Amino acid sequence: MAKITAIKGMSDLLPPVSRQWQALLEQARLLLHSFGYEEIVTPIVEPTELFVRTSGETSSVVEKQMYTFSDKNGVSLTLRPEATASVVRAYLEAGRAVAEPLSKFYYYGPMFRYEQPQKGRSRQFYQLGVELLGSPEPMADAEVLLLLDTLLEGMGVKNRRLEINSLGCRGCRPTYMKEVEAYLKVIHSKLCEDCQRRAEKNPLRV
Repeated sequence: MAKITAIKGMSDLLPPVSRQWQALLEQARLLLHSFGYEEIVTPIVEPTELFVRTSGETSSVVEKQMYTFSDKNGVSLTLRPEATASVVRAYLEAGRAVAEPLSKFYYYGPMFRYEQPQKGRSRQFYQLGVELLGSPEPMADAEVLLLLDTLLEGMGVKNRRLEINSLGCRGCRPTYMKEVEAYLKVIHSKLCEDCQRRAEKNPLRV
């Protein structure tokens, strides 16, 4: 009988590594609770439309990396490639946007992306993350960054550096978009086919 092995890009977690894993999780949970975050658990399978609408049809995740299949009723389902869309879906579906506008969640669990397995990149990977919903203030972003830095410091990560990127506010983003579109027209012939197509549909995806 042929030996059955794990699917390529999906790994087992055995002791003692599993014990170390749980110790890190417990350390993270204590910190998250001290910042006022509560755990949210969402399904690992969602309607495909959820990720298409939130990530965009031209994103590499939607185009190439999702594990998508049809159930017995012909409904298109997807193993979650990330958790933000699921958290926001649950937040809105439960009516929390009205009942509790400011909500602070953390999540942990497996995510799935059909990528070529390589060092640091697996088809099933585990993600710990937070979502601070309901606040338009920049200090909300600052809190999340402080939380991340505190977590990494507590885990002994040395020589860390936070790099911050922004697409701008609603007021300045249209001008930024025009600059991006103009630049992409100049270098259009140097772009790959995927990026040429995205330059037409959604320049910020390039």
